[in-house]
Amino acid sequence: MKRREYLKTIVLGSVLPVAFSSYGLSPYIEELWDSKKKVKFKSEWDKFQDMKWAGPEYWGNRLQDWELRNGAVECVVAGKERNLHLLTVMHQNGDSALDLEVTITTKGDLQKYKKGCVGMLLGAKGKFEDYRSAAVFGKGLEIGLNPKGQLQVGDQEIETPFSAIPESFKLAIKTKPAKGEVQEMVVRILNPENNKKLFESSKLDIKNDALAGTFALLSNIDLGWKVEDQSTCAFSDWKVEGDALQENETQLFGPICFAQYTLNKGKLKLMAQCSPFENLSGHAVALEIFKAGKWERISAGELVNDGRTKLFEVSKWTEENDIPYRVCAELPQSNGVKRYYYEGTIKAEPKDKEDLNVAILNCNMHYGFPDQDIVDSLNELSYDMCMFLGDQFYEGTGGYGVQYEGEYDKRCLDFLRKWMMFGWSYREVFRHHPCGVITDDHDVFHGNLWGCGGTHADTSLGFTSAAQDTGGYKMDADWVNMAQFTQTGHLPDPYDATPVKQGINVYYTEWNYAGVSFAILEDRKFKSAPLKVLPKEADVFNGFIRNNEFDIKKYKDLDAELLGERQETFLKNWVDDWSNDTKMKVVLSQTNFATIATLPKGETSDSIVPKLTMPEIGEYVKGDDFTVDMDSNGWPQKKRNETLEIIRKGFAFHIAGDQHLGTFVQYGVDEHGDSGFAFTGPALNNLWPRRFWPEAGAGKPHSPEKPAFAGDHEDGFGNKITVHAVANPYNSHKEPKILHDRSNGFGLVSINKKNRTITSSCYKRFHDVKEPDAQYPGWPITVTQQDQLFSKAKYMLPEIKIASEVLPVVRVLDEQGDLVYSLPLSENKFIPKVYKKGNYSIEFLVENEIKKQIKAEATTENIGAITVWI
Repeated sequence: MKRREYLKTIVLGSVLPVAFSSYGLSPYIEELWDSKKKVKFKSEWDKFQDMKWAGPEYWGNRLQDWELRNGAVECVVAGKERNLHLLTVMHQNGDSALDLEVTITTKGDLQKYKKGCVGMLLGAKGKFEDYRSAAVFGKGLEIGLNPKGQLQVGDQEIETPFSAIPESFKLAIKTKPAKGEVQEMVVRILNPENNKKLFESSKLDIKNDALAGTFALLSNIDLGWKVEDQSTCAFSDWKVEGDALQENETQLFGPICFAQYTLNKGKLKLMAQCSPFENLSGHAVALEIFKAGKWERISAGELVNDGRTKLFEVSKWTEENDIPYRVCAELPQSNGVKRYYYEGTIKAEPKDKEDLNVAILNCNMHYGFPDQDIVDSLNELSYDMCMFLGDQFYEGTGGYGVQYEGEYDKRCLDFLRKWMMFGWSYREVFRHHPCGVITDDHDVFHGNLWGCGGTHADTSLGFTSAAQDTGGYKMDADWVNMAQFTQTGHLPDPYDATPVKQGINVYYTEWNYAGVSFAILEDRKFKSAPLKVLPKEADVFNGFIRNNEFDIKKYKDLDAELLGERQETFLKNWVDDWSNDTKMKVVLSQTNFATIATLPKGETSDSIVPKLTMPEIGEYVKGDDFTVDMDSNGWPQKKRNETLEIIRKGFAFHIAGDQHLGTFVQYGVDEHGDSGFAFTGPALNNLWPRRFWPEAGAGKPHSPEKPAFAGDHEDGFGNKITVHAVANPYNSHKEPKILHDRSNGFGLVSINKKNRTITSSCYKRFHDVKEPDAQYPGWPITVTQQDQLFSKAKYMLPEIKIASEVLPVVRVLDEQGDLVYSLPLSENKFIPKVYKKGNYSIEFLVENEIKKQIKAEATTENIGAITVWI
């Protein structure tokens, strides 16, 4: 395999346009595939040792259902529509003569099953014109034997001489073009030992459209949603030949699926996501960088963890230029070791760049998979780093439901299939850029999560909302640690790595990059469960209060946790730490500190959300009221306010995800606008299209450009918020509605370190990002660093004039010596503002050392200036 061709293919695969259609393959797909030619593909499973992966040319549905055993690929469960897709060969128009063979050995007693088909799937097509869509969701023509031993061709059952499916047989399919858009097909069943014919069908007329697409192996035992841990069949010697097929031998997924990295204060952490090849004796995974005209190996080792990741750490990364990297997987085969490479770039930290541009992405169901339009749009924009803020996938991602129970490693592989789909979509977003990832509830198979410091949820109630309401994690601690580390292991080291209950690890941390410090929080892990702390009469279910007579606003001072004491301590230290030439601060969390959503009055659950009628553009929905959704960080209110009081001391801007609704608001604690601003990015693929239509706006003049809902509000818990923009879903009159009507998109936050401004952009999906209407109404929005605290400050301290070239950090303390705020100055004049009368101390720090301290009294008028020499 040629490394350069592999790299080229991956890059090219990320820039093709994608159009939605029900079925069919358009001509532009030829840009991805080679031109039509004679193709001879043959499987090589006999060259590998046993492992829980079919190889890089294949995608298995599900991942945990296909293993290499004794030189064959085996379907190790009995279940509906299990298939193994070939990624490297395409039958674009369905008009090529075909010669297909595979040897099948049945396992166990298949006769006990009433319905099914074991054989091949031809003409596999997904909703999107992309081989990845076909591999995960492809439907096509099923050809093989059913459990009774009869030939199945699509819906047609053809009689054979078999009274039962043979223990071993070769399935051979040949087609040749006939008149019109039709092929003649003959299916034979052969003895695999001597190729003796056991059965031959009559000629079958098959339309070209039915054969157009990709190829897969099939084990379809129709048990409904039930799955049995019983191997059904093993496949070997798979042959796919044709006169006019298309082939791309470098179109692989794995053994290195993707990689992510961060660079923090000179430490590089890069984690490669691998396929499950850990059972191959003698394998290795290595990190190499390209310097001085050659590849230099940094580190190498085996794949040892349950998440099949390999973490590489370089403690003293001093490179000042972009450095190409590659992750090498060395896989032993019977004829030698084969090397596979995944390449990317460690970007030079843009310390001297005025703007740090951050791509914001979250909430990623599979509706638009493989999401090529998102990648293409981001390629049109200039971003320096990317942040995935949770719900990288959902329990239902990729179909087939979710495996909560059963063998531990199969549950790990179930997680990995969904996570790998995320990477398959977005790896070109972070191949050449640093990337932050934080886990939310769905990333650990929860609809909602109140972690209660790491306890275990009461799963005797099942794995539904009833279990979640009890607090803690439904999945076992080892699995939770696997899921967390797989997604967050490349983040900077935790602030305090002490595990919580059950030995569940933490990852909350600071990421300092290019003069901006990001506080990465874990919203869910320490949060109290409402069911456990509210009175019984509240009637809590799934974090909602079902008793409409219960007034949650009377419980503002409830003894309940939000971030937990440990993260509060972290934030208190973080807001006052301006080391490493930090100029600005940003808080990253799963969700925002308010409940910015409404539902029809009287609704006590948001289960109705996906069913709500989409309004027309310009229409104002009436009859809604604020929700009291305790999954949001609007609850518990006391801790919400305390958290905002800490964050604003560092003039930190807030970026969040989770809400399935793009919003831009300013927080208030004692009054509207006395705290910082928050941008919640829109969902990539919106599973739960929330909306914001407060009653206060009903009856007022309304338009998308001048929304009636803008202004000051109190949410369902009484939290003060000032709403500036909301990307409400609406009826686009475009298909598919699930992608066009649900306000899908992504965010981009530009942090200007010179002017100390933050500009938030909120982009629509399927729009040219260069066009004027590319963003949702109300965006872009620019605020300043000082707006995060000073918006409503009424009192002033004397103006400060710095009479030196060195601009210090200014720290303001109250009469008790408690921190009011600290801020690195951007110019030599500064008017300190405060919210209360009294006497204050002002400290001036350079490199964390106090150089000068003065006392001052707060007044409502500017009383002159003080010149400070540093």
